Amino acid sequence: MALILAGELAVALWLVWRSLGWPLIHDGPIMHYIAWRISEGAVPYRDVFDMNFPGVYLVHLLVLTAVGTGDVAWRATDLTATAAASLCIGAFAAPWGRIAAVGGAAFFAVYHLASGAWNAGQRDFLLCPLLLAGALGVARWAEGRGLTSLVAGGVALGAGTTIKPHAVAFAVGMLAVVAIVARGRARRGGLVGFVAGVAFVPLAVVAWLASVGALGAWREIILGYLVPLYSRVTRSGDWFHYRWHPWIAIGCALLITIGRLAWTWRAASVRHVIALLGVAYGLLHFLGQRKGWEYHLYPLAAFAAVLLFSEIQPFLTRRSVLGAVPLLASLGAMVVLLSVKGAEAADSSWIAVKERRVAALTRELSDTVGPDDHVQVLDTTDGGIHALLRLRLRTPTRFIYDFHFFHHMDEPGIRRLRAEFIDQLRARPPRAIVLWEAGWPIGGYDRVERFPGLAGVLSGYTLARQGDGYRIYAKRHDS
Repeated sequence: MALILAGELAVALWLVWRSLGWPLIHDGPIMHYIAWRISEGAVPYRDVFDMNFPGVYLVHLLVLTAVGTGDVAWRATDLTATAAASLCIGAFAAPWGRIAAVGGAAFFAVYHLASGAWNAGQRDFLLCPLLLAGALGVARWAEGRGLTSLVAGGVALGAGTTIKPHAVAFAVGMLAVVAIVARGRARRGGLVGFVAGVAFVPLAVVAWLASVGALGAWREIILGYLVPLYSRVTRSGDWFHYRWHPWIAIGCALLITIGRLAWTWRAASVRHVIALLGVAYGLLHFLGQRKGWEYHLYPLAAFAAVLLFSEIQPFLTRRSVLGAVPLLASLGAMVVLLSVKGAEAADSSWIAVKERRVAALTRELSDTVGPDDHVQVLDTTDGGIHALLRLRLRTPTRFIYDFHFFHHMDEPGIRRLRAEFIDQLRARPPRAIVLWEAGWPIGGYDRVERFPGLAGVLSGYTLARQGDGYRIYAKRHDS
């Protein structure tokens, strides 16, 4: 066991070192751009179309204000969140012994750092410290700690729902635990305190949206796009696209641990119950989003981390070879597979390609447009918005990516979004339009042909630059 822990800690330190040069990439620049626009007076949802929840923007606003928009600032933010989650895991597992605390904390750090730069600061990852803090607060209160722990846990869970609304499901699970523990009159105040804590941050965020005039647009995006349309977008290939092999070993170790807990359920503590509820929520969080994207697994990984090493000490104490050997083998294989995954992720060539493309587009746009000009990008996460962020350029429309124009194209809601986009382009013609070849759920330059209104607008532009993976179109009278 000592060898596995030592190997895990060594891999964690190695991956931290290799991650220091990770760039701001993929989804991070998009959220940064929205936060920057909000800091410049834009109203979220009304002036910038996006279906993420407002807590995401507030996190990025905090980062931009406190440390800036550079790669180093984002790296520091990501490592801070990693440390926070690992510390919460260690604190939660501490009553089960040092092996459980250190092993679980190190596992989550290794798991995250092995996932690569594109997962740095992902919303589901940022949710994990809040979920874990909420679980820890409930556990401490249930064990007889003061009401402060419970209220603080509720505040953490409530903050999590403003980042990912799916966290409501875990909050409901924790509410059930609180209600059961609070059956005695002396603890009924805990139920009220927990509910008040959970409601605090969401109510504050809703008040902020109302104060800036964003509530109507937010409701329209949720009810008119997110729930009826985006939630139904899925591609079968995405479920198997990423390096999922470590989950074979993680799953085996988790099943062995859960099996032992079921066999000795009378000895299970409230922390075991909360951790198991967390694992169940993590599965729901991943499957319920129907995308199969790797970062949707983070809550499951976080609560798996709590449990993975929790039964090592009982197995070793009772010298149960039948359980200890397969569990140790699974944990050892898990460390090896994650280290291999981490090495592959650190050397991902597509990240370097994306960095070069963003740098090239930034240079070319700086030569083509002025600081007061507008530029429209037709892209998802390949770097168009990142270039606009670097140059502090605005889009002439509220749309900062184009994937919502290319799914459910016959639905009235998508037709309305298309019409709005074209109206805004014609009302404020941009100096340049950047069309990226890659796209989601469909790509290729020819996807424009499936959007006649956009093809009509582009007919008033000329192809000014053919870049690596993108085209820059300039207004004809400026070319």
